[in-house]
Amino acid sequence: MTGQPIHNAWEGKYITVKVDGTWEYVSRSHNMGAAVILAIDDGHVLLVEQYRVPLKRNCLELPAGLVGDAGVPEDSVDAARRELEEETGYRAEVMTEIGQFYSSPGMVSECFTLFRASGLTRVHAGGGTEDEAIVVHRVPLAEISAFVAAKRAENVGIDVRVMSLLAMAGALGL
Repeated sequence: MTGQPIHNAWEGKYITVKVDGTWEYVSRSHNMGAAVILAIDDGHVLLVEQYRVPLKRNCLELPAGLVGDAGVPEDSVDAARRELEEETGYRAEVMTEIGQFYSSPGMVSECFTLFRASGLTRVHAGGGTEDEAIVVHRVPLAEISAFVAAKRAENVGIDVRVMSLLAMAGALGL
């Protein structure tokens, strides 16, 4: 806390750059949150790969999306269900909230809610909306470490949330 007023240096449709004294950081505009989905079923996890402009390359990620970005009010569990189906083509019978997390709290104030999706049924091919080119990966948990290593060798960026899968695989001795 600097004791100085926070001001917006710039605001776009989805992000706002804020200044608090000498500290600069980014927040989601309009208090928009995010939902991230850990979809594990039948010993497999669903991952998505898509081009990310800031990285200038593809990135391997857990399915995720903004709450309310479809233009209608929704809560985080509805956003998680929508994003899982939109990105991966799978529908979840059960969506369990795990908790809220911060991915880079020194630079971004964004908070995301992590959900565990189970009871998965494939309803279409996935791939995201017409302006996205999402590749869906259904990876056996026992092979997650090798899969991530192979993607890294292909110069695919690895989202920090994938680290939880690698930690889980290590803890389980996979």
